[in-house]
Amino acid sequence: MKKSILIVGQSNMAGRGFINQVPEITDERIYMWRNTRWQMMNEPINFDRHVAGIGPSASFAAAWLLDHPEDEIAIIPCAEGGSTISEWQSDQPLFTNAITQTKVALENTELVAILWHQGESDSHSDLYTNYEKKLIDVLESFRSQLNLPNIPIVIGTLSDELGKAGFGMSCTQSEKINDIIEKVGNSIPYVGLASAEGLSLNPDGIHLDSVSQRVFGIRYYQAYTKLMNYSKSLASEAAILEDIYSKMPTQAEKMNKLNTQFALGKISIDTYMESYQSINQGE
Repeated sequence: MKKSILIVGQSNMAGRGFINQVPEITDERIYMWRNTRWQMMNEPINFDRHVAGIGPSASFAAAWLLDHPEDEIAIIPCAEGGSTISEWQSDQPLFTNAITQTKVALENTELVAILWHQGESDSHSDLYTNYEKKLIDVLESFRSQLNLPNIPIVIGTLSDELGKAGFGMSCTQSEKINDIIEKVGNSIPYVGLASAEGLSLNPDGIHLDSVSQRVFGIRYYQAYTKLMNYSKSLASEAAILEDIYSKMPTQAEKMNKLNTQFALGKISIDTYMESYQSINQGE
């Protein structure tokens, strides 16, 4: 049975990293949830906006497979850009949708983790004063409504570059939100913490860039392994990413890339047929 992860929160979990700035992650053992069906993963995974891009979930899944090559891992994308913590309370549509999608996906997968990143939209106007209670309520509600009281949840801090430029200038209280995220991540059983310290942003000043999102996914995975008392010694972030990028593509992965290029009008039918024959001949 596939292992699945639920990704929730706002745009930095959905992903806004520019797709052309990092190597692809292509693996026929990684799936994404689309219209109640599993498809081989292609980025963007969490298509909440037409500007969706690279997020942390692909590198999390690829890191998982480095340690568990026999597994298949599936991503349930339910993050929503710009959403506040209030919009994720258990009586709100975003939460209801995530629970509904996950319950359907669990008919043929085993949920092994929830990845959460949110807070930029609450980093102003003293919204932090109610943030801790609301965050805890969200995490507890996911566990209770999925009937998984000990499901590992990894939450990530906000970038320390917020408040300096672009759209991020509005996040004047991100440090206070981070204090709360760190407190919750270090105090609730089976909740882990992934740090965004040192990660860089897009020119918009609020969204993590592609390189940082790849690293962030590794940090989420490393936080997960600590929650699970994983005994294997973990490599560095750079070493893990190098292993992910150096994977040789399978025939199915080559065909997936070829079909994508053709569907997007990037190659002609003649080029497609030539490459199709080459792949099927094992070249």
